[in-house]
Amino acid sequence: MYNEKILQILMEFKQGKISTDEALEALKKLPYEDLGFAKIDYHREIRKGFPEVIFCQGKTPEQVKEIAFNMFKNGSDILGTRASQQHFEAVKEVVEKAVYYEEARIISIRNTPINKTKGIIGVVAAGTSDLPVAEEAAITAELMGNTVKRFYDVGVAGLHRLLDKLDEIRQCRVLIAVAGMEGALPTVLGGLVSSPIIAVPTSVGYGANFHGLSALLTMLNSCASGVSVVNIDNGFGAAYSASLINRIGEESK
Repeated sequence: MYNEKILQILMEFKQGKISTDEALEALKKLPYEDLGFAKIDYHREIRKGFPEVIFCQGKTPEQVKEIAFNMFKNGSDILGTRASQQHFEAVKEVVEKAVYYEEARIISIRNTPINKTKGIIGVVAAGTSDLPVAEEAAITAELMGNTVKRFYDVGVAGLHRLLDKLDEIRQCRVLIAVAGMEGALPTVLGGLVSSPIIAVPTSVGYGANFHGLSALLTMLNSCASGVSVVNIDNGFGAAYSASLINRIGEESK
């Protein structure tokens, strides 16, 4: 979108519709906008293919509202992660069409339509307790333009549930495997599918789980090939990486 915006500014200057100073001022705002407490990186979309994402945790509702409003009026699609209800209500005051995904804790504002990929990202979650992280991954991937299929509550404690969905899972271009407790799900998947797997350890589990550390170490020590690991509870990071892989797959078709 921002490549098009740059071209539009240059064409308007070439056609004499705007002056040199007006063109310069417009181009100055494209790299980033300084709000004092935050600098919005508008060039992120040119470099990465996706706009900058607002990490809401640790920011006040007023800060999130101001960032979101400035991004919205500049034409960006907005994704806010780890957002509370208070963050959403503040954003809703200035952008009526903001949407809140409560389980995923995500705020979304669309300025452009979503064109879904043909390639599928599969989000595979071990248990119902893992769903907040799984939904963060699934919603993020969908908002980034991916076709997503969910396979939930298919952990290794009842392996038949996973095997029952295996044909569908194998149709996915890339998989996000979300698990807490001992974190064995990605390794099991890694031995059954050919798709790359992004493993997400969750903080779900009893004391020896150490708030996700045991699941993280299990996934890092996986004996299955093709398993990469993101940080504990980082559904967003997994979805971002999966989106890049899926986009490469689309471009190679």
